[in-house]
Amino acid sequence: MLRRIVDFSVSLFLLAATSPIWLGVAFLTLGFHGSPVLFAQVRPGRMGKPFKMLKFRSMTNKKRPDGSLLSDEDRITAFGSWLRSTSLDEIPGLLNVLKGDMSLIGPRPLLVEYNNLYNDFQRKRLLVKPGITGWAQVNGRNAILWDRRFELDVWYVENRSFWLDVKILIKTVYKVFKKEGIRHEGNVAMPTWKGNNE
Repeated sequence: MLRRIVDFSVSLFLLAATSPIWLGVAFLTLGFHGSPVLFAQVRPGRMGKPFKMLKFRSMTNKKRPDGSLLSDEDRITAFGSWLRSTSLDEIPGLLNVLKGDMSLIGPRPLLVEYNNLYNDFQRKRLLVKPGITGWAQVNGRNAILWDRRFELDVWYVENRSFWLDVKILIKTVYKVFKKEGIRHEGNVAMPTWKGNNE
């Protein structure tokens, strides 16, 4: 209950305090990427319950002649790369925290299709609400391998506490300013996980 009160209060404060920033980002996103400003994707929440995670769009909707979308590398813009490097694209996630789908701190919500690929150890990451930032994000973010990421996520689930959350928040601010771990070996995002037999 206390965690929910903190999540709600802090996210509401951050949304109000950063309103000039996210209003500016929304206006620029509209100009660079068009409508809609927000990107919504179904992700698994606590116990795998699906919800729509919100982010500012960092890509265009450019398509091939056959109507399929171009690769992420071809669709991301310079402005979109800057949004990701500053983590400003994550601001709408505070709305997910207000709604109760996410927490400020927790394992980052991955793709829904991964749920059926987890082994028993990896599935523990679904025992808590996903977070805007987490233990894996302050210990490598997208630069680490999948196995290490799952180890860090499960360690957090098994050891989470108020003071650990405070530590993660402080380290998150440092990592954002340092712009560390944004890309995985030169890729726009983490490569698709194929499961434990990849």
